[in-house]
Amino acid sequence: MSTSGSTSVLWKIAPSALLPALVYEIGNGAVAPIIPLAALASGASTTTAALMAAMTGIGRILGDVPAAKLADRVGDRRAMSIAAAVTALCWLACLVTTSLVALGIALLVVGACNSTFYLARQNYVAEVVAITMRARALSTLAGAHRIGLFAGPFLGAGAITLGGLRAAFAIGVLATLATGLCLLFIRDLDLSGDRPHHVRGARGARAIFRDHRSLFLSLGLMVATVGAVRATRQIVLPLWADEIGLSATVTSLVFGIANMVDMSLFYPAGHVMDRWGRLAVAVPAMSLLGLGLIALPFTQEVIGFTLVAAAMSFGNGIGSGIMMTLGADAAPHDNRTTFLSVWRLLSDTGQALGPVIPAACAAAATLSVGIGLVGSLGIVAAVGLARWVPRYSTYATPSAARRQREAAGRGEG
Repeated sequence: MSTSGSTSVLWKIAPSALLPALVYEIGNGAVAPIIPLAALASGASTTTAALMAAMTGIGRILGDVPAAKLADRVGDRRAMSIAAAVTALCWLACLVTTSLVALGIALLVVGACNSTFYLARQNYVAEVVAITMRARALSTLAGAHRIGLFAGPFLGAGAITLGGLRAAFAIGVLATLATGLCLLFIRDLDLSGDRPHHVRGARGARAIFRDHRSLFLSLGLMVATVGAVRATRQIVLPLWADEIGLSATVTSLVFGIANMVDMSLFYPAGHVMDRWGRLAVAVPAMSLLGLGLIALPFTQEVIGFTLVAAAMSFGNGIGSGIMMTLGADAAPHDNRTTFLSVWRLLSDTGQALGPVIPAACAAAATLSVGIGLVGSLGIVAAVGLARWVPRYSTYATPSAARRQREAAGRGEG
């Protein structure tokens, strides 16, 4: 497909898929930085505040499989609308309550709603976009999420300036209500003509795991490892900046540079995946992340720290949408939603457990040992993806991608 044709397709899905994702993530981005601060203001200890910050991640793990059941029962659009409505109520509760118990419950429910929203939108894009455009569409969807998370804290900061700390929750309320309006008034696209509509809800998560056990215990474990490495990157960068004595202002500036590098690469990443195969992105992305983490403890000043942070962000950026794309490639047409819920469960579990490794190593040995250990996992993930992606994705290599494009051009799907 030509560049102009692919751009036209992305513009077609922008109102129904990309815009709601961006607006929804603005709310999450505005709220995320102030969750532990709101807990501290309500009388929480530092440990409890850290737990509150982790509640949305725990909620995502708990909500991944039920999200598939909801999406199969009511459809992707209604599932997203329900998730947006409940999230708005939860952010409103966070805005008005001073109870730590109520705050924790609300954040847990938000995490479960996030699972529903992300799964339904991924499933929708995988269904309405032609397979030859899948990676570009899903990497752009991932880019919309990242742009929203990047913009959200700035809006949250403005709200805090005007109305105090908890005013950031008001941005969360407004963003999720706006998401609901988008879903209410913007019509979804029709199913792509290159494959049949998938069967919904015929088999549960346990049956899907049993049917695809070898996939989940090989490629699925690599998905969990990727999630662990990516989540750890976000945690250890500020910790190591503090370790080498960088100020909060300098650390924030470095993060801004790194995030800009990350966000600028989502569309090129999808284009490379569609044209040259999934491995052309998956292996370099994880290699850069792994090597960057291994190199991080050797940085002792701001220039080296910035270069390593930018290199890791480059790796994370070129991997934009890769896990969603591989999940869509591997998913069967029957019960795709349930399959993707198990896929996301593995990724979310990895994201939750990954930061535990450097924390445990910092307590038992040193932070640098923990960072290096997670970096080694990044190299393991790169090797594992190189081995197992060709087994489960028909777009793994340049020759495989070319054959699929030629088959699509002949009308063979």
